[in-house]
Amino acid sequence: MPPARAARITIGGMTTLPFPAIPQAMLALLRQFTAFFGVGLIAAIVHYGVLITGVEGFGLRAVPATLTGYVLGGFVSYILNRRHTYRSDRPHGEAGWRFAVVAGVGFLLTYGLMNVFVERWALAYLPAQVVTTGIVLVWSFFAHKWWSFGPSGDQRNSVN
Repeated sequence: MPPARAARITIGGMTTLPFPAIPQAMLALLRQFTAFFGVGLIAAIVHYGVLITGVEGFGLRAVPATLTGYVLGGFVSYILNRRHTYRSDRPHGEAGWRFAVVAGVGFLLTYGLMNVFVERWALAYLPAQVVTTGIVLVWSFFAHKWWSFGPSGDQRNSVN
């Protein structure tokens, strides 16, 4: 593991705060998760927009509306995460189906959690979706990092 170094964070271009030494790998992971979170916010705007429009505007039930939003937000997520978060050079033919598998598991998690929260426990759909989003967020970040957009077998086995 690379040696730790003192990290400084600039806020608003004016204030610099010193932090204890943080290993380089942890800083890289934090930066990557921050990018993933930002992409997730954009995808969530699409997802929640479809959910709310479906329920409030078209009278759809919450579960079908949220699953439709999940799929549309997934397209946004793939494009932005591949390019900006993971900077993957894995070919679309490999990354695409892997992303779809991870998203499929996330879709099933969303279905199961929302079904329990809203249909069985009669919780309000928006707070239920916030909790569901948090759980799926963590699953998706690591699954995409290690599998969807991670180095291909040839890249993992090459000597640098």
